[in-house]
Amino acid sequence: MTERRRHGVTIRAVAERAGVSAMTVSNVINRAGRASPATVAAVHAAVAELGYVPNVLARRLARARATTVGLLYSGTRAPFLDAILVGALRATNARGLQLLLHEEVPGEVAAAEAAARALARGGADALLLVPPFAELLGGSPALAELGLPVAAIATGHVLPGIATVRIDNRAAMAELTALLIARGYRRIALIAGNPRHSDSAARVAGYHDALAAHGRVADPALLIAGRFDRTSGEEAARTLLTGAVRPDAIMCSNDDMAAGVIAEAHRHGLVLPRDLAVTGFDDTTLAARIWPPLTTVRQPAEDMAFRAAERLIRTGDGAEDATDLIVPHAVVERESTPPRF
Repeated sequence: MTERRRHGVTIRAVAERAGVSAMTVSNVINRAGRASPATVAAVHAAVAELGYVPNVLARRLARARATTVGLLYSGTRAPFLDAILVGALRATNARGLQLLLHEEVPGEVAAAEAAARALARGGADALLLVPPFAELLGGSPALAELGLPVAAIATGHVLPGIATVRIDNRAAMAELTALLIARGYRRIALIAGNPRHSDSAARVAGYHDALAAHGRVADPALLIAGRFDRTSGEEAARTLLTGAVRPDAIMCSNDDMAAGVIAEAHRHGLVLPRDLAVTGFDDTTLAARIWPPLTTVRQPAEDMAFRAAERLIRTGDGAEDATDLIVPHAVVERESTPPRF
């Protein structure tokens, strides 16, 4: 079925396919009234078969504001994602609203669009996105057709058609790099994050900014792409620690990868932080619990998610908010980066 035909499907067509009334279809979709399990199953089957997308814009207007916020996220569990979930729950619970979660494996734009439509069919009146789904759906005509307010958290820059809540990733990484330079580190490596995340590119740019400001040029051998998980941190550290030029500091684009670097450094017999400085990013609960405790950038993920969800709720109330909100960050200094002199 073509995309045009999918969006032309009406609630009456779904009712006919399921063998029920249009009112029953509406009640099942909006979880109102009562319906037998068999009826619910028949309606959901017809919705899936026909590709029906509810007129969520009309539904929102009828209810005056959003009542359900849909969160689209990847299945990789990490402290950063946990903080986002807590923040979104705080915002929705404070207003007596529902948070609808949809786990999706990051892939192509079409898959992200299908996930957004699934949230809309499930009752979401607004969407909350995290990378890389924010980048995949920014400017998407399919997303615009849903008529939903959309906000994204932790992106590296503004995205078309999406309200953003973020820190200045470039400035934050530049500050952290400058701290290492000031403490006497000469061979500073960086393990970047997933290249599909806009915040990863911004952090790499900040690393280059700080090196250039101190008259240095980044060594390509000391810049390695990771995936924002512990395993990729271990893999990148193995490459860096067995290379021709061993770094005296390894910066990581998140705390999970930094934990992987520390584990791999221990396997190589290094004594940390004496033999190697390590930094993270995000200041998750992990950062202060490992040894040595991580110097990192504090990105207030829980507060960012709360603000983004609040913005979606306020949009339904007719309030006007900034489309790009940059919240403060902070460099948190701990034992993993002692002075070299």
